[in-house]
Amino acid sequence: MAAAILRHLAGNRLYVESAGVRVGEPDPFAVAAMEELGIDLSRHRPTSLADLHDTSFDLIVTLSPEAHHQALALTGRFAVDVEYWPTPDPTVASGNREQILSAYRAVRDGLFLRIKQRFPIAGAPTV
Repeated sequence: MAAAILRHLAGNRLYVESAGVRVGEPDPFAVAAMEELGIDLSRHRPTSLADLHDTSFDLIVTLSPEAHHQALALTGRFAVDVEYWPTPDPTVASGNREQILSAYRAVRDGLFLRIKQRFPIAGAPTV
């Protein structure tokens, strides 16, 4: 979600890549939460940090402790900043569809605020 939000806000003014600790399938709840804001994640395929072909980043933002440790191990040989933004894991939410989607919305909205604060982009969309 974070990479899609930053791409949405920055357009092609910044190079943004998304990677996590595990390869997987698209998360239908993440797709639904982002779709509410007009951001299409339906074609996103989760990839791992190890699958990145380009490691010439200026900044890596991690959202979980496991991702943070992997990023630090990966970047030990490179001049890159790594920031850790503790983020709740919405995949562990339980309840009915609306309750689970609410957890995803909370993460989405928190990431939006954090990204807009960290990357103040002139002329960025408000949503």
